[in-house]
Amino acid sequence: MKIFHRMSEAGNMDKQAFVAKYGAVFEHSPWVAEAVFQSNAEWLNDAEYLKSRFESAFLSSTPDRQLETLKSHPQLACALADPSELTTGSLNEQTGAGLDRCSAEELKEFNRLNADYLEKFGFPFIVAVRGLSRNDILDVFRRRLHNDIQQEFRTALQETCRIARFRIGDTVDA
Repeated sequence: MKIFHRMSEAGNMDKQAFVAKYGAVFEHSPWVAEAVFQSNAEWLNDAEYLKSRFESAFLSSTPDRQLETLKSHPQLACALADPSELTTGSLNEQTGAGLDRCSAEELKEFNRLNADYLEKFGFPFIVAVRGLSRNDILDVFRRRLHNDIQQEFRTALQETCRIARFRIGDTVDA
């Protein structure tokens, strides 16, 4: 675990620098980094504490604000997503899971699942793809389509936090 010290790079960041560095850990939602920066200076302690502060700021926000963040996620399968929707983090994560190398059949299934999911829940399917294969992701996608809206909203929030934790770790270690 990388430890921050008060006189370290993180300790010397003003709000603008902090948001520039961490503003993208929650997809297109720099408001989370702004809330973390405002919460108190204790985020300087260590990476795990920083991750928990981000998660707490996100989960304690209003359901409307959370839904706004969920809706900002791109569709899964890089070839299906509008390139302007993909943050560097999303592109790297999806590419790492092989979603840029889908077969025509897999792309067709992703397209159908994305459309069905969005119609049912009103926000894109969100899963932390790190460590998962395309087949794993398709299996999770198929299963979660059977959830009810409350269960899926909670699951999407949890997955969004998992993605953010990975991204914070990557940013701290950079």
